[in-house]
Amino acid sequence: MTLYSDSMALSPLLFTVISFLLLFQLQATPPPFACDFSDPSTRSYPFCNPKLPIAQRVRDLVSRLTLDEKLSQLVNKAPPIPRLGIPRYQWWSEALHGVAGIGGGIFFNGTITSATSFPQVILTAATFDSHLWYRIGHAIGIEARAIYNAGQAIGMTFWAPNINIFRDPRWGRGQETAGEDPLMTSNYAVSYVRGLQGDSFQGGTLRGHLQASACCKHFTAYDLDNWKGVNRFVFDARVSLQDLADTYQPPFKSCIEEGHASGIMCAYNRVNGVPNCADYNLLTNIARKQWDFDGYITSDCGAVSLLHDEQGYAKSPEDAVSDVLRAGMDVECGSYLTEHAKSAVLKKKLATSEIDRALHNLFSIRMRLGLFDGDPTKLPFGFIGPNNVCSKEHRYLALEAARNGIVLLKNQHSLLPLPKTNPPISLAVIGPNANASPLTLLGNYAGPPCNQLTLLQGFQHYVKDTLYHPGCDGGAKCPFAHIDQAVQLASKVDYVVMVMGLDQSQEKEERDRVHLDLPGKQLELINAVAKASKRPVILVLLCGGPVDISSAKYNNKVGGILWAGYPGELGAIALAQIIFGDHNPGGKLPITWYPKDYIKVPMTDMRMRADPSSGYPGRTYRFYTGPKVYEFGFGLSYTKYSYEFVSVTRDKLHFSPSSTHFMLQNSSETLRYKLVSELSEEACKSMAVSVTVGVQNHGSMVGKHPVLLFLKHGRQGNGNPMKQLVGFESVLLDAGEKVHVGFELSPCEHMSRANEEGSLVIEEGSHLLLVGDVEYPIHVIV
Repeated sequence: MTLYSDSMALSPLLFTVISFLLLFQLQATPPPFACDFSDPSTRSYPFCNPKLPIAQRVRDLVSRLTLDEKLSQLVNKAPPIPRLGIPRYQWWSEALHGVAGIGGGIFFNGTITSATSFPQVILTAATFDSHLWYRIGHAIGIEARAIYNAGQAIGMTFWAPNINIFRDPRWGRGQETAGEDPLMTSNYAVSYVRGLQGDSFQGGTLRGHLQASACCKHFTAYDLDNWKGVNRFVFDARVSLQDLADTYQPPFKSCIEEGHASGIMCAYNRVNGVPNCADYNLLTNIARKQWDFDGYITSDCGAVSLLHDEQGYAKSPEDAVSDVLRAGMDVECGSYLTEHAKSAVLKKKLATSEIDRALHNLFSIRMRLGLFDGDPTKLPFGFIGPNNVCSKEHRYLALEAARNGIVLLKNQHSLLPLPKTNPPISLAVIGPNANASPLTLLGNYAGPPCNQLTLLQGFQHYVKDTLYHPGCDGGAKCPFAHIDQAVQLASKVDYVVMVMGLDQSQEKEERDRVHLDLPGKQLELINAVAKASKRPVILVLLCGGPVDISSAKYNNKVGGILWAGYPGELGAIALAQIIFGDHNPGGKLPITWYPKDYIKVPMTDMRMRADPSSGYPGRTYRFYTGPKVYEFGFGLSYTKYSYEFVSVTRDKLHFSPSSTHFMLQNSSETLRYKLVSELSEEACKSMAVSVTVGVQNHGSMVGKHPVLLFLKHGRQGNGNPMKQLVGFESVLLDAGEKVHVGFELSPCEHMSRANEEGSLVIEEGSHLLLVGDVEYPIHVIV
């Protein structure tokens, strides 16, 4: 089966005409920029001299601004400064999984009317493929620059990725994240940021201009939107130093130190009483001084007003403005600074030096984007045009991400893949998401997609006369089920696919769930149709957060289960190709799927570690001690894989006895450990462990397979995770093929844990490396 029809091909003459029209459009609507070298009134300014260092150019520019002009630039809708030839600028644009029109910086009202919509991040994360994440980020950056070059953008700063930890399964925005693991989320952050900004996959090659600017959000410990009357605007997250150090902060540290993101967004919520956007320790001491962040910091939209109006942290609006700028924030999404910053200056609550500092960071980014070097279309990235948007390459990448992310959760008696016969099988597709709007497949923060295809249309590529019934009224809410009609349809056909789950009416920004069940009458519909069908049914779930489908998991009349997240604009093709065997599923869950009773745990409890004395079960696969519907990293395939440890360069790590520390464990046993902060970078590198894992495909189908390497601490308890991911790699294996996969482990990074003071420590004792069901012991000697 071909993905695109030959009718999509353009004749040479038509291609020439369209190319001419596109070129004319580019010339007719040039992108906004400062320092027009054909204008003698501005070209003489030092800030317009690209040969000077950016810091010097920014100092010159800021020195020319009046106080009112300075203050006007501290909000996301920065107005033009006509006397200096500086155009307006919009700091807020979105590109979570494709360029979107949210925020006001991007317009789809010209030559370009759509952009490639990749799968929602949580499904892309299920590929465990950092190269894929980089390629998606790079494609989004290219399309963003193309839209700008076409004169359809007034900003190139994109407020993505969302790198918060998916801590609680009810969080409505968990779909935007890379899941629950800090190492994986860190890797995603680095890969996406490098791609979007125009760096190489390995990093370190970005010189001069940014392709686009990435912004890692929401800094920090933000993972509650609106739950049982508690909202993100007033929530005070009580977080231990231990959990901050080894769960909430690592993705942001990696985003800055390794990804070199040019932006950070401070979150609405408070952490231990202090609003994130007013936390000098967080924004300046940690981000800028410890991690060497050199970009800009924006508030989330409306966050500055909350300090006074909702949280009661600041005594006056002027105090709120002063607090955030002194803490290190540079630009506000909103208008609170417009309304109150000048008053704060006049009341001597805000020094102009803080304003100048913020402006230095802001104009530095605009210069790094090439917006002060003359016509951007004649500079690096200037060759990128409309033909780079919705390209066949990018759409195929969206298909690849969906195919490799979809997770096979059950395949009883090898029901899948379905047979492709002539004449074809008879097929019924039933469920509220089976023929839902193509926009349902995108998830939130999506732009207008290049393709619009329902899941039903995807199945019709294989079985033209596929029968369909929604099964429910009211979409995924399913308040009423048409069980009799669905049962009658199911009893007539060879196979039934049920497409159930959630949509944005159930989970999204400002909408956390209060239960983990399938909504409304969905489960009743599944059970009735499964009972009536000739063969066991196939259940497909669209959702970002997990649902408790234990009854379907153990129901013999449900033969196959697939989780498809929100699979993007080509998700319909991807799902159909998997179900009919043209692609071998290989995705693995990036989150734990909890039983429905987990809702007894307050969403406001930020503790990661279990507390047996109070019955608190902990969170995520690293610390959760209760029963699971499906584990983090679970995923089946149409083939079988085996693992072996081929080589481990050392199975004993000897640390010098100098500066050894001791702690008392279980009131009797003394435990020796090393503080990572007391080990030099050279010492950490010298103790690195190289691990080679052999992986073999024992089936008859080629498969893309993520290899996950875990470490299990010998001593359980004492704050140690039960196991933790220390490496992953996605490999493509032909039928019968065996490959070797290498991992480099740093004891300082991968074998450490945070103690109660938030310091990383390496404990003596035995550890186990785990891949699949194979173990390898490794010992730390202090």
